[in-house]
Amino acid sequence: MTISSTHLRVRWLGKVPYTEALAVQESLYRHGSGNVLLLMEHPHVFTYGPSADLEKNLKCNPADVGADFVQVKRGGDITYHGPGQLVGYPIVNLQPKHGADGPADSVAYVHSVEQVIINSLREVGLSSADRFPGYPGVWVNVEGDIPRKICAIGVRVGRRRTMHGFAVNVSTDLHYMSTNIVPCGIADYPVTSLEAEGISVSMKEFTEVVSRHAAAMWGDGIVERQDVAWKHTPDDLSAFSRGEGPGQPVRMLGRLAQAGVEESISLSERKPDWIRPHVKHGEEVLTLKKTLRDLSLVTVCEEAGCPNLSECWNDGTATFMVLGERCTRACGFCLVDTQKPEAPDANEPSHVAEAVARMGLKFAVLTMVARDDLADEGMGHVAQCIQAIRARDESVQVETLISDARGTASLDVLINARPDVFNHNVETVPRLQRAVRPSAGYARSLSVLARGKAAGLTVKSGLIVGMGETDDEIVGVLADLADLGVDIVTIGQYLRPTTNHLPVARWVEPAVFEMYKRVGEEFGIGHVESSPLTRSSYHARESAEHAVPVTIGTR
Repeated sequence: MTISSTHLRVRWLGKVPYTEALAVQESLYRHGSGNVLLLMEHPHVFTYGPSADLEKNLKCNPADVGADFVQVKRGGDITYHGPGQLVGYPIVNLQPKHGADGPADSVAYVHSVEQVIINSLREVGLSSADRFPGYPGVWVNVEGDIPRKICAIGVRVGRRRTMHGFAVNVSTDLHYMSTNIVPCGIADYPVTSLEAEGISVSMKEFTEVVSRHAAAMWGDGIVERQDVAWKHTPDDLSAFSRGEGPGQPVRMLGRLAQAGVEESISLSERKPDWIRPHVKHGEEVLTLKKTLRDLSLVTVCEEAGCPNLSECWNDGTATFMVLGERCTRACGFCLVDTQKPEAPDANEPSHVAEAVARMGLKFAVLTMVARDDLADEGMGHVAQCIQAIRARDESVQVETLISDARGTASLDVLINARPDVFNHNVETVPRLQRAVRPSAGYARSLSVLARGKAAGLTVKSGLIVGMGETDDEIVGVLADLADLGVDIVTIGQYLRPTTNHLPVARWVEPAVFEMYKRVGEEFGIGHVESSPLTRSSYHARESAEHAVPVTIGTR
């Protein structure tokens, strides 16, 4: 599928913490050019605009009721978001109000948001949905004795591009909302929901309706839509997901089946010629092995069974894996050990710096195992490695391939160390996230990349293909990454390490990898490294130079 500038890309992202969604919004708003509608639910959160009267309209301590409290740049007073509420963020381009250089018609845009929701509510059976003169949002029973608000709207428009949006109460806990705040600062009228109005419709069904009306309003009626898994149950955080065991094939296959992936290629089937690496361990490889062993260092090249080991090591480069050899997560594609990790080695930063110096590297790559067991998610240790390398030779450029830090503020520790390339992989398409990496998520990964971009870093991400995704889905993800401002993307073929890992669903041919590269760079990504044997750190220095030849290394 070719994504046109007039198509609307719709993403159902599941339940997303508000601050993570905000980071994604802001990056799409600043760097994007396509029309996107992000749909999601939030955990309990109160948000308020600059003109909010908190003394009058906030009736609780948000922390006491388990809610986040976030100030945002949008119109409106204090608003609640929570489970059972469909939140939509249209990031779309508007036409100028008067002339080619004029501002957008903000009033008309708000009217269009209202109309999308009115049309959607009426379609599912709420015929009284309408505007209420003098009051923003969408209401029901406006001609009756007691009008009730069902949808809050608050938007921001700048440079003829939009962010923020709407929140429709589908099956929201209205008591939670009305008890703790004066919603939108309107005390005279109550709030309601589809459920309270006697309309039984699932969140999934309602998003289908909203997506269609949104595409008609802000696009050409064509929706390019991708959803994360709709099924979220306690077993998503199983021992397998937490990295406490190797996982069972049946669980992974079950998750794949739920995502629509049924067929796979046998582990014993001969690989196509284009996916068979040519391994040659020369003298350089043996010398590098000795250096790493002398310094008690680990490389992801060995731990993950990278097919490019001989090529990269013969070239005198390697990717150092810090924080140990054991990961607190167990992604379905990864060979790294998932036993309980040991304490970080305090000498590792100096040892990494020593190895970089002995090898004469000018571009070092640091990757890490996920360390959810550490208070700072391991980000402080990776930052120390960067500092140690630069203390030996400040001209050495450093790329870091990091975990998502569970979306916490710990990520700022690494960002403040200013790696020359800030790399975090989305790994796969939204539909397969739960099956491929059940302890991570598409929205969270986008938010990590957005935070790096907001800090002015060169940002990189990667995808593995052949796990059950379609080419159209990959193209859609490339569009997302381009609009987010990502500078470099790597794409490679998945190779199944063992029978306890996800099966290969298809062998992607070299011509398709060439298409990914062409399309991604046409979208505006600075450099796409795409081939069957590409891995996250493959040609890392060259990719950075191609993507941002002027700014790379700016700290």
